[in-house]
Amino acid sequence: MGFLTGLLNSMPGAISQGMIWGIMAIGVYITFRILDVADLTVDGSLCTGGATCVILTLNGVPMAAALLISFIVGLLTGLATGVLHTKFGIPAILAGILTQLGLYSINLHIMGYGTDNGSKSNLPISVDKYSLLVSARYVRELSLRNPVLILIPFILIIIGILYWFFGTEIGASLRATGANQNMARAQGINTDLTIVMGLMLSNGLVALSGALLAQYQGFSDVNMGRGAIVIGLAAVIIAEVVFGKIFRNFFLKMVGCVCGAIIYYVVIQIVLRLGLSTDDLKLLSALVVALFLAIPYWKGKLSAKSVKKGGN
Repeated sequence: MGFLTGLLNSMPGAISQGMIWGIMAIGVYITFRILDVADLTVDGSLCTGGATCVILTLNGVPMAAALLISFIVGLLTGLATGVLHTKFGIPAILAGILTQLGLYSINLHIMGYGTDNGSKSNLPISVDKYSLLVSARYVRELSLRNPVLILIPFILIIIGILYWFFGTEIGASLRATGANQNMARAQGINTDLTIVMGLMLSNGLVALSGALLAQYQGFSDVNMGRGAIVIGLAAVIIAEVVFGKIFRNFFLKMVGCVCGAIIYYVVIQIVLRLGLSTDDLKLLSALVVALFLAIPYWKGKLSAKSVKKGGN
């Protein structure tokens, strides 16, 4: 009984975090599935978004403007990776690692703005002093400031804008580039440009997620994005395995990414309640991703065996 009570009490927080990370998962989906590019920039751009939002809020910038600027800064991190990849000929995965590495120092300087040494690894922000959009303090309240009630329309608006964008000529070009670069070039599409645009959009969403996450937890930290790519991939893969046959529409696929992130955090809470140490969370994340990546392969193997037996 105590286990169920504790689990139910932790569900609002798990759902709220899952929704915030779901925005990041949509960004990962854009590069991983639409562009077919492995981008590791997200481990750095998530923190960049959080650090930017917190430092702007502390300096009196309105929340809407702070979120918008965080998104724009995220676009710039994606631009850096895109330029390294398309103009310098560096493989996408290495370009992302290089950008992520550089962002570590940049994030320290962003959070250290106005301090004596010019760098800081952690920057707190209090909901008592600033009008934050979301906060973990209100996660169990049945009021309009509950993060879940705020995040639902926020996420739907983002998904709606993305759905419209990918239906435009530019968005269709981006999708065509991911499907087949050679064919896209034959149709007159500048694939270098669309790859850069996809990386920018992806990291813009990741930075926006980081801005919301920093508000929710009450601080930004230079290590808050470490392992973010694993969580993003977990959400995308879980969405494909669980909702793949149900969510075929592009709009619903993005909704599925958010649902996948929520499922991931619910699973994490269940395992923690069963007594797993928080030190093992990264290992658990890797195992969850490996398991859900393997499920489609196993299903394919079983289907092939069934067909072979039927033929015989």
